[in-house]
Amino acid sequence: MSVSVLVIVAYLAFFTLFGFYLNRSNKSSTDWAVGGGTMGIWMLAAGVAGTRIGGAGTYGVAGDVMMSGLGNLWYGINSFTALALVGFFFAIPYRRLRLSSVGQVFGKRFGSRRCQWLTSLCVQTEYMVINVIEPFVIGSIITGVTGIPFGITVFIGGFVIIAFTTTGGLKGTAITNIVHCAVIIFGLLLVGIFAMQDMGGWDATMAQADAALVLANKDTASWWSFTGIGWITIIALFFSATLHTPAASVYANYATSAKSESFLIPAFLLAGLLAAIMPILAGFIGLEAMAKYGAESGLSSYRNITQLAMDTGPFIGGIAIAAVLAALISSGAPILLGTATMFVNDWVPGSDNFSPQKKLKVYKMSAMLFGTVATFIAWQANISSVLQLLLLGFAMVVPPAIAIVFVFYWKRTSERAAFYGILSGYSIGLLHWGLNTLYKGAENAASGGFSQYWYELQKELGKWADPTFSATLIPLVVIPVLVMLFPDKTENAVSDRFYAELHGKDQQPGFSNTVGSAA
Repeated sequence: MSVSVLVIVAYLAFFTLFGFYLNRSNKSSTDWAVGGGTMGIWMLAAGVAGTRIGGAGTYGVAGDVMMSGLGNLWYGINSFTALALVGFFFAIPYRRLRLSSVGQVFGKRFGSRRCQWLTSLCVQTEYMVINVIEPFVIGSIITGVTGIPFGITVFIGGFVIIAFTTTGGLKGTAITNIVHCAVIIFGLLLVGIFAMQDMGGWDATMAQADAALVLANKDTASWWSFTGIGWITIIALFFSATLHTPAASVYANYATSAKSESFLIPAFLLAGLLAAIMPILAGFIGLEAMAKYGAESGLSSYRNITQLAMDTGPFIGGIAIAAVLAALISSGAPILLGTATMFVNDWVPGSDNFSPQKKLKVYKMSAMLFGTVATFIAWQANISSVLQLLLLGFAMVVPPAIAIVFVFYWKRTSERAAFYGILSGYSIGLLHWGLNTLYKGAENAASGGFSQYWYELQKELGKWADPTFSATLIPLVVIPVLVMLFPDKTENAVSDRFYAELHGKDQQPGFSNTVGSAA
């Protein structure tokens, strides 16, 4: 058995068994969903960073750098700004409101469920994308290294994520993400250093990269420029990769899990720094892969890191595989947990009245169900660009994130404005993406009718045709317009209690601003 295969087996087995060990501490739904409100700064930082890194922040960035240039390193900057945004403006309010699902913001504010349901739908769209991507890539890596059929390996990947999520809970993901983050940084750094030495050092690598770009007829200056992908694309990346983050429900779980309110801002800033480092390392591995194999080699997505590492040597290859697996598990497990907690709290009738033990069982059953469905989809999937697919999922979460900002910081925001702002942004953004996908082929250029019109509109707008702009700009207009037309003028116990909790003036016993356990 090769070193690489041993690394795969050992890494997956260890974290699966460790999850079963941690299961002993998950005695209630609060323990499982928000870690019992006992997490410190370092555990919070590692847990949050792991959710952001995932496959897209490592092999996804490496693949897109290889194909289109260093401008894709903006993903690292967006990762920091996204988590800093949540840390400064949302994490403390989430903890004060004791959320285990971000959609509960609207239930607590308006005493109405429809905004909560709709928010859950938006976030579940993103989370389903992630839940599919992670077992897909785990399966692809194991198949590439071992030759085991993909159908078997994708279910191995799905089983590991499902098993660890259901047994380890949120605290388990935070503990293991300390290991995952260290493995990713160390692994990617080592691969980059050894690969560059094999190619003759920095100058030789850069020369090979230039030659590969010329051979592929790519714009060399644009590829090397940090803004070479274009400012319109950079803005779209910021809109989707940063602005959606406050509504990514798992951050509400982590915020509520903090032992102290004072831990949240430094923990999220530290998480942002960790999350920014890894895409930058992955991007330079993509550069090296492009230099070694050529821009048209077809080694996009997850294959570039593992191929480069395997060609460097079995030991380095094993480390690279461990790094990629770490990235997958670090995001897959907490995202699946967030999926389950959202489904139960937002969709299951009467869940607010479940006992902690009953809710824990329903949480775990939901995680198993969603994880299994996602694994079956991954088995049949054909994913070319992981990062682009994930950015679409991000864009669908921007509308509820914008609505939460209005609810938190503009008291006049009405339930009607929030609901229709989310609905319009999500539905039109999704429709926009569907039309772009359906009518992007050159065969529509002279086909006549609507398909030709939409094709020509895309060509005219260029990068402005990205559905991220629809999902962002529409709720930014709809919500304030509806607030001005139909402001919330009600003064009642529900709204008074909401803003009192939001500003830390109405904390329940046992949940102070200093130390508390999530209810």
